[in-house]
Amino acid sequence: MTNTPHTPILDRVAGPADLRQMPDGDLRRLANEVRAEVISAVSETGGHLGSSLGVVELAVAIHSVFNTPMDKLVWDVGHQCYPHKILTGRRDRIRTLRQKGGLSGFTKRAESEFDPFGAAHSSTSISAALGFTVGRDMGQPTGDAIAVIGDGSISAGMAYEALNNAGAEGRRLFVILNDNEMSIAPPVGAMSSYLSRLYANEPLARMKSLAEGFEAAMPAPMREGARRARQLVTGLSGAGTLFEELGFEYVGPIDGHDMSQLLPVLRAARTRATGPVLIHVCTVKGKGYAPAETSADRGHGVSKFDPATGAQAKKSAGAPSYTSVFGQALTAEAACDPKLVAVTAAMPSGTGVDIMAKRFPARVFDVGIAEQHAVTFAAGMAASGLRPFCAIYSTFLQRGYDQVVHDVALQGLPVRFAIDRAGLVGADGPTHAGAFDIGYLGALPGMTLMAAADEAELCHMVATAAAHDDGPIAFRYPRGAGTGVEMPARGDVLQIGKGRVLEEGSDVAILSYGAHLTEALAAAEALRAEGVSVTVADARFAKPLDMDLTLQLAKHHRALITIEEGAQGGFGAMVLQALAGAGALDRGLAIRTMCLPDRYIDHASPEDMYADAGLTAADIAATARAAMGRAAEVIPLSLAT
Repeated sequence: MTNTPHTPILDRVAGPADLRQMPDGDLRRLANEVRAEVISAVSETGGHLGSSLGVVELAVAIHSVFNTPMDKLVWDVGHQCYPHKILTGRRDRIRTLRQKGGLSGFTKRAESEFDPFGAAHSSTSISAALGFTVGRDMGQPTGDAIAVIGDGSISAGMAYEALNNAGAEGRRLFVILNDNEMSIAPPVGAMSSYLSRLYANEPLARMKSLAEGFEAAMPAPMREGARRARQLVTGLSGAGTLFEELGFEYVGPIDGHDMSQLLPVLRAARTRATGPVLIHVCTVKGKGYAPAETSADRGHGVSKFDPATGAQAKKSAGAPSYTSVFGQALTAEAACDPKLVAVTAAMPSGTGVDIMAKRFPARVFDVGIAEQHAVTFAAGMAASGLRPFCAIYSTFLQRGYDQVVHDVALQGLPVRFAIDRAGLVGADGPTHAGAFDIGYLGALPGMTLMAAADEAELCHMVATAAAHDDGPIAFRYPRGAGTGVEMPARGDVLQIGKGRVLEEGSDVAILSYGAHLTEALAAAEALRAEGVSVTVADARFAKPLDMDLTLQLAKHHRALITIEEGAQGGFGAMVLQALAGAGALDRGLAIRTMCLPDRYIDHASPEDMYADAGLTAADIAATARAAMGRAAEVIPLSLAT
């Protein structure tokens, strides 16, 4: 049957096998239809628009040339996978992206056989793809492996390690470098500059030829010196690139939106390759949709929008976000302390340090997607006498944990860790949840840990961290808007290891650590309506724990409930260990620790995720009732005495 211009080709695509039967002209039309589908779907769900639009042609070309899912396509980060999902049997669910019970915003093994490797953190694709090639060569039922990695992701140390290993192994492997010169923030560093120079392929070739002509006319000693100097400047040895020096066959750069270039290059590579191949593809983030192409971040992360204009749905006016509060508080401290500096790993706007950068640009450092380097870089600055704040999401700080242990904590260096996105984060799901930092940082000797109950407390903790020179200190706070409390002009320096009591009672005590204090207060209100007398305390610090407060709560209440937005082994475990060590559990105190369950929580709204986790106000009240039913009677004693 002949297609007319009005017959959507996408309607004929049940999976990638259908693409392999199409002529190239239909594949070009299909790419346009997929782009329109992505725009339409994301306008309803929000999500990572620009990165997905940038790889539409690439997704169509890869699936039409390679035999997926037997061939394993590994998308780095995975936030650009929306076209891939549309082409792999998930078009009927694409409007459930990032919604409760819907498709993940990243690749996910449990979701489809076309997602062979889950990804939401960057720079993992080459390592994983190399693992698939070893499996193939050792007889496992898998075909070729294709890693698609961005120019921002390839700048991270893990990607270099994988390139080096893959080149040394020499196995047949395809790495597609998606070079759009635009990660979340403009990519920084030597790799970005190197890739930019490769854009100018023809002028570089002419200049290289001219330079070699001059060199040929020189006496031998001078000729050798000139060759070495040119190699140092260009990064090239002869006709080779950095990637060829690592053992890859390099192809490119080619236009990633031109199917007449993409298709023959991929077909030739698949037919002829015997070892590792790197295909350098240049794309435009947000390609084909003007509002995304022209926005500052190329439409990296968008809320619901009008597809006709690109205008995003306005958020209702309310409390400021924790991220912006941190950025403003940090800037206020920086204005009073010329030694205060900030470090982030490719997330200046995501962490709020861009606010400080506008006023003090020379004191804010974006190191790119390199969390390990960010931590040790901050450690070095602390050792020099500066006061560094290292602002990294909880989930990404996991990637620099060895450096936190060895380069910061072991040396007692006063690096201040600002941990954004603590707790459950909503649509990005479990890969981005800040679930583990309380436990993994609490295990470190000399580490001071704080958690902000609201945005005013966050201001106080920024000031406290700025003033703290006695070893490392960290403070965590959630994603999203604050509670709307009255804000101080500038934060106060808190007494280290001291919590606060907000409401005082005698039957049950609720000891909250972090931003779930609002739920604790709501639970207390419900319990009081039933005649239960409730104390609500904000721990502020997990380490050092306020032992005076904790022992008072244990001594003068029938039950003690701890609350935290973190995994098992965190704040509640610290309280239990402290009370056990003090002999405070011997008299029959009913103590319950409420934290995230021992499983990953699927993406949904934060409210739905915390309901799934059993951490709502109703859950807290129910836990208190159950504990009270088994608690021994005690004689109340005012906490004020």
